[in-house]
Amino acid sequence: MLALISLIGLPGAGKSSVGIQLARRVGCPFLDSDQVIERRVGMSIKAYFELHGEESFRALESDALAELVKAPSGVLATGGGSVLRASNRLLLRQGTQVVYLRAMPEQLVRRLRHDKSRPLLQGHDPLTRLQELFVARDPLYRDTAHFVFDTGYPTISRLVKAILAQLESSGILPLRSQALPPAAVQGGSNV
Repeated sequence: MLALISLIGLPGAGKSSVGIQLARRVGCPFLDSDQVIERRVGMSIKAYFELHGEESFRALESDALAELVKAPSGVLATGGGSVLRASNRLLLRQGTQVVYLRAMPEQLVRRLRHDKSRPLLQGHDPLTRLQELFVARDPLYRDTAHFVFDTGYPTISRLVKAILAQLESSGILPLRSQALPPAAVQGGSNV
Protein backbone atom coordinates (compact mmCIF):
# COMPACT_ATOMS: atom_id res chain seq x y z
CA MET A 1 0.00 0.00 0.00
CA LEU A 2 1.42 3.35 -0.99
CA ALA A 3 1.21 6.35 1.32
CA LEU A 4 0.06 9.89 0.74
CA ILE A 5 3.20 12.01 0.74
CA SER A 6 2.91 15.76 1.16
CA LEU A 7 5.59 18.28 0.27
CA ILE A 8 5.89 21.50 2.24
CA GLY A 9 8.29 24.44 2.00
CA LEU A 10 8.69 28.05 1.02
CA PRO A 11 7.45 29.34 -2.33
CA GLY A 12 9.88 28.17 -4.99
CA ALA A 13 11.34 25.32 -2.92
CA GLY A 14 10.40 22.88 -5.68
CA LYS A 15 7.26 21.27 -4.29
CA SER A 16 5.57 20.97 -7.69
CA SER A 17 8.67 20.05 -9.68
CA VAL A 18 9.85 17.50 -7.13
CA GLY A 19 6.30 16.27 -6.60
CA ILE A 20 5.72 15.52 -10.28
CA GLN A 21 8.95 13.53 -10.56
CA LEU A 22 8.39 11.75 -7.24
CA ALA A 23 4.85 10.75 -8.26
CA ARG A 24 6.13 9.41 -11.58
CA ARG A 25 8.86 7.39 -9.87
CA VAL A 26 6.47 5.95 -7.29
CA GLY A 27 3.64 5.38 -9.77
CA CYS A 28 0.93 7.38 -8.06
CA PRO A 29 -1.08 10.54 -8.75
CA PHE A 30 0.36 14.03 -8.31
CA LEU A 31 -1.93 16.48 -6.51
CA ASP A 32 -1.38 20.22 -6.18
CA SER A 33 -3.42 22.17 -3.62
CA ASP A 34 -2.85 25.48 -5.42
CA GLN A 35 -4.18 24.05 -8.69
CA VAL A 36 -7.25 22.68 -6.91
CA ILE A 37 -7.93 26.11 -5.42
CA GLU A 38 -7.43 27.89 -8.77
CA ARG A 39 -9.91 25.53 -10.45
CA ARG A 40 -12.45 26.12 -7.69
CA VAL A 41 -12.27 29.90 -7.75
CA GLY A 42 -11.74 30.25 -11.50
CA MET A 43 -8.72 32.54 -11.21
CA SER A 44 -5.07 32.56 -10.27
CA ILE A 45 -4.06 32.63 -6.62
CA LYS A 46 -2.42 36.00 -7.22
CA ALA A 47 -5.71 37.43 -8.53
CA TYR A 48 -7.65 35.87 -5.65
CA PHE A 49 -5.21 37.39 -3.13
CA GLU A 50 -5.64 40.81 -4.70
CA LEU A 51 -9.45 40.60 -4.69
CA HIS A 52 -10.16 38.83 -1.41
CA GLY A 53 -7.01 38.97 0.71
CA GLU A 54 -4.81 36.39 2.37
CA GLU A 55 -7.19 35.36 5.15
CA SER A 56 -9.91 34.38 2.68
CA PHE A 57 -7.33 32.45 0.65
CA ARG A 58 -6.11 30.59 3.77
CA ALA A 59 -9.68 29.42 4.45
CA LEU A 60 -9.92 28.03 0.90
CA GLU A 61 -6.53 26.40 1.34
CA SER A 62 -7.65 24.66 4.55
CA ASP A 63 -10.77 23.32 2.83
CA ALA A 64 -8.73 22.03 -0.11
CA LEU A 65 -6.20 20.31 2.17
CA ALA A 66 -8.95 18.65 4.19
CA GLU A 67 -10.26 17.13 0.97
CA LEU A 68 -6.89 16.23 -0.55
CA VAL A 69 -5.54 14.35 2.49
CA LYS A 70 -8.38 11.85 2.04
CA ALA A 71 -6.64 10.49 -1.06
CA PRO A 72 -5.47 6.91 -0.43
CA SER A 73 -2.08 7.59 -2.01
CA GLY A 74 -0.25 10.17 -4.06
CA VAL A 75 2.18 13.04 -3.83
CA LEU A 76 0.64 16.32 -2.67
CA ALA A 77 2.34 19.66 -3.29
CA THR A 78 1.01 22.18 -0.76
CA GLY A 79 1.08 25.96 -0.84
CA GLY A 80 3.99 27.63 0.92
CA GLY A 81 1.74 29.06 3.63
CA SER A 82 -0.28 25.92 4.27
CA VAL A 83 1.50 25.44 7.61
CA LEU A 84 0.38 28.80 8.99
CA ARG A 85 -2.77 27.28 10.47
CA ALA A 86 -2.29 24.78 13.30
CA SER A 87 -5.21 22.73 11.98
CA ASN A 88 -3.44 22.32 8.62
CA ARG A 89 -0.20 21.28 10.30
CA LEU A 90 -2.03 18.63 12.32
CA LEU A 91 -3.99 17.44 9.29
CA LEU A 92 -0.85 17.05 7.20
CA ARG A 93 1.20 15.42 9.96
CA GLN A 94 -1.51 12.91 10.89
CA GLY A 95 -2.86 12.20 7.41
CA THR A 96 0.29 12.15 5.29
CA GLN A 97 4.01 11.54 5.33
CA VAL A 98 5.35 15.09 5.31
CA VAL A 99 8.54 15.99 3.46
CA TYR A 100 9.90 19.50 4.07
CA LEU A 101 11.88 20.83 1.12
CA ARG A 102 14.10 23.27 2.96
CA ALA A 103 15.49 26.01 0.73
CA MET A 104 17.47 29.03 1.81
CA PRO A 105 16.14 32.49 0.84
CA GLU A 106 19.27 33.26 -1.19
CA GLN A 107 18.65 30.16 -3.36
CA LEU A 108 14.99 31.01 -3.76
CA VAL A 109 15.49 34.61 -4.83
CA ARG A 110 17.66 33.38 -7.72
CA ARG A 111 15.01 30.83 -8.75
CA LEU A 112 12.10 33.26 -8.45
CA ARG A 113 13.58 36.53 -9.71
CA HIS A 114 11.35 36.57 -12.82
CA ASP A 115 8.26 34.87 -11.32
CA LYS A 116 5.38 37.36 -11.03
CA SER A 117 2.77 34.77 -9.98
CA ARG A 118 3.64 34.59 -6.27
CA PRO A 119 1.65 37.24 -4.37
CA LEU A 120 3.74 37.30 -1.19
CA LEU A 121 6.94 37.96 -3.14
CA GLN A 122 5.81 40.97 -5.13
CA GLY A 123 7.60 44.09 -4.03
CA HIS A 124 10.87 45.92 -4.17
CA ASP A 125 12.92 43.51 -2.01
CA PRO A 126 11.97 39.83 -2.49
CA LEU A 127 15.12 38.60 -0.69
CA THR A 128 14.16 40.40 2.52
CA ARG A 129 10.60 39.05 2.18
CA LEU A 130 11.90 35.50 1.67
CA GLN A 131 14.17 35.87 4.70
CA GLU A 132 11.18 37.00 6.79
CA LEU A 133 9.10 34.08 5.53
CA PHE A 134 11.94 31.66 6.30
CA VAL A 135 12.33 32.92 9.87
CA ALA A 136 8.58 32.74 10.49
CA ARG A 137 7.85 29.46 8.73
CA ASP A 138 10.94 27.25 9.13
CA PRO A 139 9.94 26.25 12.70
CA LEU A 140 6.41 25.44 11.50
CA TYR A 141 7.70 23.37 8.59
CA ARG A 142 10.07 21.49 10.90
CA ASP A 143 7.30 20.87 13.44
CA THR A 144 5.05 19.44 10.71
CA ALA A 145 7.63 17.37 8.81
CA HIS A 146 8.47 13.74 9.19
CA PHE A 147 11.49 14.26 6.90
CA VAL A 148 13.59 17.32 6.02
CA PHE A 149 15.61 17.64 2.81
CA ASP A 150 17.75 20.62 1.91
CA THR A 151 17.12 21.53 -1.71
CA GLY A 152 20.77 22.23 -2.49
CA TYR A 153 21.06 19.06 -4.59
CA PRO A 154 22.57 19.69 -8.03
CA THR A 155 19.42 18.44 -9.80
CA ILE A 156 15.78 17.75 -9.00
CA SER A 157 16.36 14.15 -10.07
CA ARG A 158 19.02 13.65 -7.38
CA LEU A 159 16.79 15.23 -4.75
CA VAL A 160 13.97 12.88 -5.76
CA LYS A 161 16.34 9.89 -5.51
CA ALA A 162 17.36 10.95 -1.99
CA ILE A 163 13.71 11.33 -0.94
CA LEU A 164 12.82 7.94 -2.42
CA ALA A 165 15.74 6.28 -0.64
CA GLN A 166 14.66 7.75 2.69
CA LEU A 167 10.99 6.82 2.24
CA GLU A 168 11.95 3.30 1.20
CA SER A 169 14.39 2.78 4.08
CA SER A 170 11.72 4.03 6.50
CA GLY A 171 9.24 1.47 5.16
CA ILE A 172 6.84 4.14 3.89
CA LEU A 173 7.29 3.13 0.26
CA PRO A 174 8.03 -0.32 -1.11
CA LEU A 175 11.50 -0.84 -2.48
CA ARG A 176 11.70 0.39 -6.07
CA SER A 177 11.94 -3.15 -7.36
CA GLN A 178 8.49 -3.73 -5.82
CA ALA A 179 6.96 -0.35 -6.82
CA LEU A 180 3.93 -0.04 -9.04
CA PRO A 181 4.34 0.99 -12.69
CA PRO A 182 4.29 4.76 -13.29
CA ALA A 183 0.82 6.32 -13.31
CA ALA A 184 -0.33 9.31 -15.26
CA VAL A 185 0.79 12.43 -13.46
CA GLN A 186 -1.42 15.49 -13.58
CA GLY A 187 -0.58 19.18 -13.51
CA GLY A 188 2.29 20.96 -11.84
CA SER A 189 4.58 23.83 -12.60
CA ASN A 190 8.31 24.22 -12.80
CA VAL A 191 10.44 25.96 -10.25
